[in-house]
This record gives sequence, structure tokens and C-alpha cells, in this order.
Amino acid sequence: MEYHAGDYDVIVVGAGHAGCEAALASARLGCNTLVVTLNLDSVALMACNPAIGGTGKGHLVREIDALGGEMGIAIDKTFIQIKMLNTGKGPAVHSLRAQADKKEYQAVMKKALEEQQNLDLKQDEVTEIIVEKGRCTGIKTKNGAVYSAKAVVLTTGVYLKGKIYIGDISYEGGPYGLFAANVLSESLEKAGLKLMRFKTGTPARVHRDSIDYSVMIEQKGDKDIVPFSFMNEFENLDREQVSCWLTYTNENTHRIVKENLLRSALYGGKITGIGTRYCPSIESKIMVFPDKTTHQLFIEPEGRDTCEMYVQGMSTSLPEDVQVQFYRSIKGLERVKIMRTAYAIEYDCIDPTQLKLSLECKEIEGLFCAGQINGSSGYEEAAAQGIMAGINAARKTRGQQPVILDRSEAYIGVLIDDLVTKGTQEPYRIMTSRAEYRLILRQDNADRRLTPKGYEIGLVTEERYTKFKDKLKKIQDEIQRLKDTIVPPSKQTNAFLRERESAEIKTGISLYELLKRPEIDYESLAALDPERPALPKAIGKQVETEIKYEGYIKKQLIQVEQFKKLEDKKLDPNLNYYDIKGLRLEAQEKLAKIKPTSVGQASRITGVSPADISVIMVYLEKKRRAESK
Repeated sequence: MEYHAGDYDVIVVGAGHAGCEAALASARLGCNTLVVTLNLDSVALMACNPAIGGTGKGHLVREIDALGGEMGIAIDKTFIQIKMLNTGKGPAVHSLRAQADKKEYQAVMKKALEEQQNLDLKQDEVTEIIVEKGRCTGIKTKNGAVYSAKAVVLTTGVYLKGKIYIGDISYEGGPYGLFAANVLSESLEKAGLKLMRFKTGTPARVHRDSIDYSVMIEQKGDKDIVPFSFMNEFENLDREQVSCWLTYTNENTHRIVKENLLRSALYGGKITGIGTRYCPSIESKIMVFPDKTTHQLFIEPEGRDTCEMYVQGMSTSLPEDVQVQFYRSIKGLERVKIMRTAYAIEYDCIDPTQLKLSLECKEIEGLFCAGQINGSSGYEEAAAQGIMAGINAARKTRGQQPVILDRSEAYIGVLIDDLVTKGTQEPYRIMTSRAEYRLILRQDNADRRLTPKGYEIGLVTEERYTKFKDKLKKIQDEIQRLKDTIVPPSKQTNAFLRERESAEIKTGISLYELLKRPEIDYESLAALDPERPALPKAIGKQVETEIKYEGYIKKQLIQVEQFKKLEDKKLDPNLNYYDIKGLRLEAQEKLAKIKPTSVGQASRITGVSPADISVIMVYLEKKRRAESK
């Protein structure tokens, strides 16, 4: 028996990492928001690795934070180990990664939702989206409730027709022993959405007391803590950190896997969904890289107050008895006790090329999608899409134009543009190599790129914006001070330079010019700078990066200007590409499907060549001249 349960501005379906950010963004922008999730205990669940951030992913978290999102704040409160990765390389690829206390992270995020004004949280299963005359107007649930809405955001994760595989055993289910959502897929297909089938997996969780850590390599966190949230400082997050441990597979491990390969659900032909390239199962690693005799594994704690340890790098769909064998073949795990068996999971998702850059469906007005339903993988990718879908759903209800971040502004822009413009044939993961302008899209300057935009949108608080402006002023003042401060060619100065194998000086030189030298950093320069003001480490690091890479940054900004010119050449989404003479048939088909909003976006569509773009440019110029007569 159905009944009308309420009217909302925005409804968010799912409360994973995408759903949390979408709901909080919508509610904070003043929209009456409802979140419906299968299980309230699964809010912000880390169903796979107990960590936030990583290469490329850390950039996304800082961008979410800079816009006024919650993920960075939550992980700063709950990390048990934190590290800056890739510090041996340039600052463009430095990325934060933190081990989380999984349960505490969930509790912090759930509390944020529960205490947020304008937001209701409800446990139920959404079985249908209501579409009337091409517009999504609400949802129906398993309990018979009907909710109306001006916009709906789908953040269903891996729950749509989820199916678990452990060797020959398979059954319907979501991650972590939760229920699957088995009905909603039919409603989406009925509404005209094209679905795909993807696969992911997770390793076993093992008991910490059954591990011999003495034969493993200890992995400690950073002493100097860099927070994810720009609201925090280096110095105020100091806490006791928990170690992770490194070990390796061996030839015996590989032999066991190979001998049982046909018992794997993946290699035995039971799984039809496409798996992620960048987080493969152990059987895939062994088969794809036959020359490698070892693969590294990280043993990671799931929290301070649990005995469960996560075996990173060891996901599998092999049977439980085989799992016991190969886990126990590994150094340090000879007597290991498995608490949760590893499994693979298949699930439905949509073809993301059906979405606009705002993450609204092209053919269903008011319906937005974010997270793994769009073919992405990872908590961070989901949260990044979630905050943008939440912002744009809220703006939709007010008749405002959507907020779209382009590829030169944010990794979020790269992520969404890749999904919507190119589509994906496998679970998509962000990487620094995907960003053409990564020198200016660093994790340390995410606030400078996005906080003003977040403030304009209405998500960034006055407190955050004031803090941001103060930081920006300090950076600018310090760069100017370094330019104005001249160091004379004294014995002390040249001794300092010799010690660092840097060329001595015969005339005065500014601290600014000295800092450009690769062998000199901002910290060490203090020896020649007695008037230096007391500044937070984050500001000193950013000053150093801006000065050392000034030339490269200027070159990249010129590239961005050229990029913007193509992005500024707008295309009518209803343009009939079959009427444009000179376009190849493949280009016509792809352009008609994607409906790009600019020449820049059109140029990134797979199957559209530079020659096709030239034809479009000629067509636009002819049209402009005809209209100007």
C-alpha cells in the first residue's frame, strides 16, 4: 500500500561517500533534503580499504574540502596514520593518504548528516524513480512510501543488483554482508537509461594477533602532519599513529593461485562484469605479470579498537579454502586467521555519457547521478562527484545555472569530464597523469583555486573564507618580502652557499632569487633571513613552490589560456551534426550521442579527430558570418 510520505527539494538515494557529500551540499545550500539509504549502519562505509586519499585521490579530497565539503574534515578527525606520498618527485604529484579508523570515520560522517539542518536521514530501499513527461519528480520505496522532489541524486554505489562471488559460490548481496538493491535497476532501464555491469573486489580481513610482524617491514606515518582540511594546521593534529606493515607474495603463493585458477570466479567464467585495471585481483596480477616473482602487500589496521587487519593488494574471487592456503604461504601470515573472506562483487552502473557535465541526465530532467553508478571507483572519486551533484541539484531547484569545473580548474573537472565526455569501459580511477595542467592543480593550492568559487556558491563559511584570505595575503606578502630582501656577498652568505654546493655570489642577491636555486629550500634559507616572520609550514611550502616553479607555472597558464579559447566556443546541445558536411560518420555519431557543450569538449570525444574539429570550426565561422549579415 503506497502512501505520500513527504515533499522535498532534493532527494539523495544512497549514503555512501557520494551520497554524504551530495546531501550535505544540498542541505547547506538551503534545500530541504532527504537521504534514503538501505542501512543506516552503512553511512560512509569504507567497504574496501580503510583509507582516504592516495595518488591523485588526495588532490580530490583537498578540492572537496576547498569547496566546503566534509570528507577532509572527517578524515582529519579520524586518521590513525597519515603520509604525504611521492615526496621524492615534484610537488605536482605530492598526494596525501591517511589510514582511517573505519568505524570512527563512519560515526563522524553520520553525525554530520544527523545534525545538519534541512536534512532528513531515512533507512529504506528505493525501488523506483518517478518520471513524468521527461522529468524526475520523486521516488518510491520498498516500505510503500512515495516522496516527491524537485531533483533526485542517485548515489547507489555497488548495490544495484549486487552479486557476491567467492569461487563457485555466488549470491545476491551488497558489500560487507549488506543487502543488495535488486529492484531499482529495472526502473532506471524503464526510464531509458543504459546500464553496464562492472566488477570490483576486496581482500580478506585477518586477525591482528595471528600475524608475525617481526618478519615484516614496518611502515610508519609522517612526523610532520599535513592535514587534508585547509581549516586545520600542520601543528594541531599531532597524535599517536599506528603502523602498517609490508610483506610480499612469493613463488609458492603464485603456484597455489595458478593451480586453482579455474576455481576463481573471475577466471572460471562466472563473472561477466568488467573489473578495475588499477586495483586488480591477485590472480590477475599473477597472470598479467608472469615474470614477477613477488607482489607487495600492505597489512593495514582497520581501526584502533578492532583486531581486523586489511591485506591490501590481495583481493580475490578464489574459494575460501584456497584463500587460506595462499594467505598462509606469505611471510608473516603463516598462522593467519581470516575473519572476513575476500570476495568479488558485480553491480549495475550507468553509461556516464548519458550525463551532462553538471551530472544531470540528458534525457531525464532533474535526475542527477554521482559516484560508482557513473562507472567510477574509489571513495574520493565518489565524494567529488557527490559534492558537485549536490550543488547542481540544489541550483536546479532554484532555476540557477549549474556549476561546472573545467579541466584547468580542478581534478574534479578532469574526473567528470573524462566520465561524461569519453565514457569508461572499466571502473574509472583518477590519476595525476590524467590531468594536463597538473603543475597548477597541486594539492597544496586547492584552496586558492576553489575556495572563492565555493564561497560564491554558498558552501564556504565566512570563517573558512576569512581564514583563506588571511593565508593568501601572507603568501603574497612573503613572496614580495623575499623579492625586496637583498643578501650581501658576505663570508657567512658564501659559506652557506658552499655548504649546499651552490655558486657563491659577488654582488647582492635577493632571497627570492636564491630560493629559485634547486639546492636551496625555504627552511634552510632562514639562516640568511633573521627578519623572517613566523609563518605556518603550509605557507612556507607554498611560497617555495610558487617561486621555484614560477617559469613552468607561467608556461602552463599560457596553455590554459589556449585551452579556454576552445572551451569558450560554445556548441548548441541540439546541433544536428549530420547536417555538417565534411564530418566523418563516426564523428557525427559520437557528437550526436555526447552532445558536447563546447568545441573543447568535442575535441576530447573518442573518435572525433582534429580534422573533424576543423570542420566544426569552419561551420561555426560560416554560421557566425551569416548571422551577422
